[in-house]
Amino acid sequence: MVDIATRVWNHKWKIDPIVRSMIDTDFYKLLMCQSVFRYKPEARVTFSLINRSKDIRLAELIDEVELREHLDYIRSLSLSRGESTWLRGNTFYGKRQMFRPDFMEWFENMRLPDYHLEKRDGQYELTFEGTWPEVMLWEIPALTVLMELRGRSVLNRMERFELQVLYARAMTQLWEKVEQLRKVPELRIADFGTRRRHSFLWQDWCVQAMIEGLGKSFIGTSNCLIAMRQEVEAIGTNAHELPMVYAALAKNDAELAQAPYQVLEDWQEEHDGNLRIILPDTYGTEGFLRKAPHWLAGWTGIRIDSGDPATGAESAIAWWKSRGEDPRRKLVIFSDGLDVDKILELHKQFDGRVRVSFGWGTLLTNDFRGLVPDDALRPFSLVCKAVAVDGHPTVKLSDNPNKSMGPADQVARYKRVFGVGEQQAMEVVV
Repeated sequence: MVDIATRVWNHKWKIDPIVRSMIDTDFYKLLMCQSVFRYKPEARVTFSLINRSKDIRLAELIDEVELREHLDYIRSLSLSRGESTWLRGNTFYGKRQMFRPDFMEWFENMRLPDYHLEKRDGQYELTFEGTWPEVMLWEIPALTVLMELRGRSVLNRMERFELQVLYARAMTQLWEKVEQLRKVPELRIADFGTRRRHSFLWQDWCVQAMIEGLGKSFIGTSNCLIAMRQEVEAIGTNAHELPMVYAALAKNDAELAQAPYQVLEDWQEEHDGNLRIILPDTYGTEGFLRKAPHWLAGWTGIRIDSGDPATGAESAIAWWKSRGEDPRRKLVIFSDGLDVDKILELHKQFDGRVRVSFGWGTLLTNDFRGLVPDDALRPFSLVCKAVAVDGHPTVKLSDNPNKSMGPADQVARYKRVFGVGEQQAMEVVV
């Protein structure tokens, strides 16, 4: 096991590139990329960094030269032979050869497109533009680079024993969480923490801790590289990006209203079983479920990623019952801003009523709250989203208006088309 504190002290991270592989990314990104490669390969999409935590002034914390060095290094990466063999030959979600030969041939030869970086009002404006299949793969590396460089800006000011104590405390804090969770033997939980992790080494340590501490309750990690190295399941399905881009490509209100369902119609052409998970909140969960085609009720489950999670789960249960489905056979995945107390609360509330699972993200892989002066390593909310498609802006409404995005006139249009009324604003923790 790597001595992280010593590695930080001895090398100041020089031997540790922040992103070290094309598969040092979330599994759902590769699944979505294959679908996009098949259905929308020519769409030109712009992704942009969005820092929701305005008090974290990234351009004042992170050196631009160092940031460019890491971004340029990422552009040099390509799949190794071993990584390609793993993707081509491994069994994912019970399916052999998940990734088609034509997609793998493209992926093996792909290099990430260029980026545009500038400073504005204490923040970095970082954007990526290109065809959708290639540019979408910038999202996770861009986030991990900014998150880790912010962390390094704090760690580089610390002395050797300070670092040892810091990581000892962080490890103890995480292990205490694991000890709480393993009191629930029927728990099912996965690592979803790649995008806002403290570092690759720390995420890898967290996964190893979960493997040892939780045993069969730990069902895998979203990070493909760690899944390959630690020989655990790669976990992930689909994200808001798909309906956001499909919706932006709609030519009129009628096509816009159907866009979220067209995404899932395309998705089910390629995937079955536990990959048929609905993410209903892009334009409001209630409206999505109310207008959903009957065939969607037969899907395996739902992921709840915004709004009040208990309310979302109750809505899903009521919807399945109204469609003649048995909720006890359905999977509900909670994945929004989770920590131990909320995980245990939701498990107690819904275990036995549905099949419950958790995707534990930032507060697994980047919880250094209270461990340094001024809480300078506290996690914060940073995203990288598709903001335009073929010149048209994207919109996200969410079940939490504090997570919404898009031009005001288009937000109003989407609310009208999708029948979104008053929403309850909730704090965005991470």
